[in-house]
Amino acid sequence: MILRSSEAGDGPPVVLLHGLFGMARNLGFVQRALAGRFRVVGLDLRNHGDSPHGPDMRYDVMADDVAETLASLGISGAAVIGHSMGGKTAMRLALRHPKAVGRLCVADIAPVVYPPRNHPVVAALRGVPLTPGLTRAAADAALAIEDAGLRAFLLQNLVFGDVPRWRIGLEEIAASLRDLEGWEPAEGLSWDGPTLFVSGARSDFILPEYRPAIRALFPAARFVTIKNAGHWLHVDNPTAFLGTVEAFLGAG
Repeated sequence: MILRSSEAGDGPPVVLLHGLFGMARNLGFVQRALAGRFRVVGLDLRNHGDSPHGPDMRYDVMADDVAETLASLGISGAAVIGHSMGGKTAMRLALRHPKAVGRLCVADIAPVVYPPRNHPVVAALRGVPLTPGLTRAAADAALAIEDAGLRAFLLQNLVFGDVPRWRIGLEEIAASLRDLEGWEPAEGLSWDGPTLFVSGARSDFILPEYRPAIRALFPAARFVTIKNAGHWLHVDNPTAFLGTVEAFLGAG
């Protein structure tokens, strides 16, 4: 699958991969900040943003999407930065298509199976009545999620009009939650290029006990923790996140 891409800048390639329920523009501030020195490509992963929809959301399949798209853009040896679902996709890309990746930055996710977290979000999205004339205010009131910031983030995926619709492949995502929250074994695979795992200090997505599993796949992995940040570390502390990314990209 060829994914929808957006580009800015010239220079060595940097690829940005967003998280679940997101899209490339969620990392737009990173793209704009790096565009002065790099060719920065943001991708909408399958069933997200303006990319095509498809039923299979295993990380091997999504990594293959990215590899196919990068090849179509003439990109290899890219610095790949992925958050959450995008981080798992980036890891799988490095393992399956090592020549596509020159540097790997994984934001607040590990190559492990997580307990279910996203079923309530899917249920809340399904509960929004997609009736003609639906307004943003009405959709916000109908979305049964307490966190106003999360509601605003999720409602970016709602296309208003005569017949409102979800931009994301909501049913495909719902059917794939086990795959998205999981991690298939990668026996015999590893990637020894420069790798940085960035976590939020208030997040529990990268626990100390996950480091052996990380280093088994990525033996050169280093770890950085962003203060005053949770899982959405690039939103909670964008200055520190961007500084960390820039330092990693500039490292020898």
